[in-house]
Amino acid sequence: MAQKAIREADGKKMIARLLKEYTNGKYTVEDRFLTIGPDIDFKQLPTTYKWLMKEKLVVKPDQLIKRRGKSKLLLLNADWKDVENWVKERMSKPVTVGTVTGILDHFIVEPFIVHKETDEYYLAIVSTKDGDEILFHHEGGINVGDIDTKAVRLLVLIGEQPTASDIEKKILGKVPSDRRSLIAGFIEGMYKFYADLNYAYLEINPFVVIDNKIFPLDLAAKLDDTAEFVSGKKWGGIKFPSPFGRILSKEEAFIEDLDSKTGASLKLTVINPEGRIWTMVAGGGASVIYADTITDLGGMNEMANYGEYSGDPNEEFTYLYAKTILDLMTRKKHPNGKVLIIGGGIANFTDVANTFKGIVRAIKEYQTKLRENNIRIFVRRGGPNYKEGLKIMRELGNDVGVPIEVYGPETHMTKIVPMAMNTLKGGK
Repeated sequence: MAQKAIREADGKKMIARLLKEYTNGKYTVEDRFLTIGPDIDFKQLPTTYKWLMKEKLVVKPDQLIKRRGKSKLLLLNADWKDVENWVKERMSKPVTVGTVTGILDHFIVEPFIVHKETDEYYLAIVSTKDGDEILFHHEGGINVGDIDTKAVRLLVLIGEQPTASDIEKKILGKVPSDRRSLIAGFIEGMYKFYADLNYAYLEINPFVVIDNKIFPLDLAAKLDDTAEFVSGKKWGGIKFPSPFGRILSKEEAFIEDLDSKTGASLKLTVINPEGRIWTMVAGGGASVIYADTITDLGGMNEMANYGEYSGDPNEEFTYLYAKTILDLMTRKKHPNGKVLIIGGGIANFTDVANTFKGIVRAIKEYQTKLRENNIRIFVRRGGPNYKEGLKIMRELGNDVGVPIEVYGPETHMTKIVPMAMNTLKGGK
């Protein structure tokens, strides 16, 4: 499952638009969530969103930033003029949250809901290998603390659907009796919403109960982006933002765009463009193992990239992915050479020979630059047609004059990492 975080406003707008559908009309959330980006026309907003002039408001950055209140990135109980000034003072300005510095460029504005701390509750739904887990705590809000130890949990096995009655009995024991039925029905509807729309993570902290009505005040969520072909229309054409403080390079943005066009998974993060250890790893789990091994062996400062290709991408997509990496690693020569590790575990259904064809095309295209940059390639792979794939790679090395060492599943997955690193002349 590929999880991608979404903006708070997008998640809340989705709830406002669809919760009624999943609760037979019993629960509604009014869509009064406004996104302000860098190109917004402030003068037009009160005309389009008339509630801005009628309500006390809340404004905060909407850029996947955690604990905004504790970072003083939250304005409460303000009128529209105060909100406008607050945003203008911060728009396109750098801010540091923890150890991360980024540029503020998206904000969410919504009505301020007057309530007591006893009106606040915590809810999260998290996907696990066994199904989905509902986490609830009867005291939500900014000071909820260690929710992993506090929360009451309800595991929903794959294929099951919890009823409001189940939820009330199993996790709402500390909720005042006059609110249990209301909250149970809300959680039942939110779980249907979560499952049907292919969420991978959803946290509402807090949601508040006022006069027999529920308001989600703060939300964080991730979608399974590989399910876009199933749920994309209901998502409403949202865009997945980059993590706060991170601006995608042209190459990273290109791979992200490729990833959005296939049911396979293509990921790329450039860590050090002048690094000497480059990887092209099949599988998300394998990518973590290779990165950890490089780090454990003292190669962290030379690790150039992190990423994966998996889910049986076709030849063209694999070619474009490989070409991007080869282009990056051959832009600047190093006198002592570089290495490329084409690794992976033992595939279950990916046709190794077929995906290698795309890599072969890219290597042939860049063979001159690979030789000029003194690049050695190490390959380790197993799975369907792996023998044919390894044969193709072995013969390729002879054809293009680039050193390519080939290993199959008889060689431990990470053993080629020290082999590759030991060939780097002049040390790590």
